[in-house]
Amino acid sequence: MDFDNVLSEVGSFGLYQKIIICAVLLPAALPCAFHAYSQLFIAATPKHWCRTPELEPWVQDYTELVVNLSVPIKNDAYSECHMYARNYSDIVRYLEYRTPLELQRDKVWHIGNPKGSNMTTCQYGWHYDRSQYPATVVTEWNLVCDRSYLVTLALVVFGIGGLVGNYVFGYLQDMWGRRPSFYAYLLLEIVACAASAIAWNFEVWLGLRFVVGLTVPAILASPYVLAIEMVGPEKRVFCTIVSNIAYSCGLVLLAGVVYVVRDWRYLSLAVSLPLLLLFSCFFVLPESPRWLMAVNQPRKAAKVLKVMARVNGVTVVPNFVNLVEERFHRARGPNDSATSHGILDLFRTKNMFRKTMIITLIWFANTSVYVGLSYYAPALGGDEIWNFFLAGVVELPTYILLWPGLNYCGRRSILCISMLLGGIACVTTSVYSEDANIMLILYCIGKMGISSAFVVLPLLASEIYPTVVRGLGMSFSSVIAMIGPIVIPIINHMGQEMLVLPLIIMGGLLIGGGVFSLFLPETRGKSLPQTIEESESIPLSFLPRCCGGNVPKSNLDKSTNNRRDCNNSHGHMVCSICKSEIRSRRV
Repeated sequence: MDFDNVLSEVGSFGLYQKIIICAVLLPAALPCAFHAYSQLFIAATPKHWCRTPELEPWVQDYTELVVNLSVPIKNDAYSECHMYARNYSDIVRYLEYRTPLELQRDKVWHIGNPKGSNMTTCQYGWHYDRSQYPATVVTEWNLVCDRSYLVTLALVVFGIGGLVGNYVFGYLQDMWGRRPSFYAYLLLEIVACAASAIAWNFEVWLGLRFVVGLTVPAILASPYVLAIEMVGPEKRVFCTIVSNIAYSCGLVLLAGVVYVVRDWRYLSLAVSLPLLLLFSCFFVLPESPRWLMAVNQPRKAAKVLKVMARVNGVTVVPNFVNLVEERFHRARGPNDSATSHGILDLFRTKNMFRKTMIITLIWFANTSVYVGLSYYAPALGGDEIWNFFLAGVVELPTYILLWPGLNYCGRRSILCISMLLGGIACVTTSVYSEDANIMLILYCIGKMGISSAFVVLPLLASEIYPTVVRGLGMSFSSVIAMIGPIVIPIINHMGQEMLVLPLIIMGGLLIGGGVFSLFLPETRGKSLPQTIEESESIPLSFLPRCCGGNVPKSNLDKSTNNRRDCNNSHGHMVCSICKSEIRSRRV
């Protein structure tokens, strides 16, 4: 049974779909954007220097004097982890007899020739520059110097949570359905993030960030999959573009929230509690009728379709629900029954195995680079909030080109060009590492390239995986891809000594993924495959048709007989659906 033809009878993109997309799909991007990257600011590391108890009375009014007296200079910058080993008691006695004017003079800074003194690590804690962030997780628990790796560890743990969550929630999405799984993720995410605001030590906060990480990568998948399953093939691009515009706007909005709310505890609440408003759509959001059909619940699917028709202004026959249910059973055949599908179905056949592996490889490259470039923004120097804002804004122009491009040029070519362009820009930074302006331009080009690829890949993957394992397939690819965000923070941490090293590695990943994308089949304008058998009839582009790409004759005969039986038994009741199917086949 071709669901796209059934959908066209009740309106494949009417008022009903527009309400669902605007009320749910767009706001649903905010939790993912907020919680995925707010940690960059919650655990931001401000400038700091060693605390010297003897000089404490002068810190507030004469900060520069105190720093010059106690902190050595390394690589044209004040050391953040070392201090001079000096007799500060003698210095204090000298300073006590100086007037404020004398304390401001340069010669006072060099009392006792500090450059000739020995150096030691910070012995009494640190002072932090609180001009940008009044308090962060780092300043709360002194996660600097020999404990700075804990900030990277927090990002790694967050990534591990995403890996585990994608695997678990992938099953829930196909087992429970799109609607209940989305709200389960959302509730868990909001509660965990809000609870982290009252964490009393780093270990508790780290555990709660792991829980948030469980839901972040998966929470956008349910409403997105629901949206593309409720519209016709010609509007899947629209849903994909709108979803990613909303996500990018979420990043920009997050920069605005951080600009207003700087304290990490209040920021944790600000990016979580307002999202409770999404539960107001609980009774508006329907279950995916396409998924209901796939799990052998045609009556529930027909009821959703009937509501859809009424809102879209389409008149259907009174016994529409019974007719759709009867046609569904005829299409399945008397011996068919509901089949449970698992992860092994993604690898059971050679064709499906190859598609799964290629999609997963590209997804890994895209996820690694997108997250890596977003994490990398503060390393560009200057204002961290402005850099993050800029990294979100540069994504938006790509959608202006993608909107017509995906419709006229196809998915595969756009994906390949985007990844190659972004990869080349990242690798080229190694040549211009000393020019900050060119580095920024190349970074923006790389961010635009990966943003474009990140738009196309979920769309292409959702059109290649069949309905019965679509959520599971996309979740599996996401699970493997989430290894990237686990490793990328470590690579960025290593890049502290060589600024362009992370960009070179990410550029190489993009170029490799762009080459592999050429092997995937083009899906523009094609009906979504419902079963694994339908997916098997679509070969990879580099395989000749003799390698299993042709539709078996028995399947064609079965399809023809189903249409003939439908016409003979239903007359004109649902038969407009069959006629529409025949017309589409001719086209």
